[in-house]
Amino acid sequence: MSEDPLKILETLDPELLKLVEDTSELALADGALPKKFKLLIALALDASLGAVQGVRALAQEATQAGATRGEIMETLRVVYYVSGVGSVYTAAQALRGLDLRE
Repeated sequence: MSEDPLKILETLDPELLKLVEDTSELALADGALPKKFKLLIALALDASLGAVQGVRALAQEATQAGATRGEIMETLRVVYYVSGVGSVYTAAQALRGLDLRE
């Protein structure tokens, strides 16, 4: 995975970095929804917003949390339904070269 885009905050504003990390942990922790599902939701949102690197990072993280290629692709079908073809282009660019498990 490429370098964390927030790494610069370690020196510029460590307090802000901690806030972002704490919020991420709170939002993505297993709860009523498993972490895997939450990561797929975040992936869908990034795809709809055109965030290529976000989709890529979240696809990798979702895979590590147990998401399959089929689950990622079904997530993208929902994104396409709601947000249109631009989100599919974003996701396709992000997923290029990733080894997504079956």
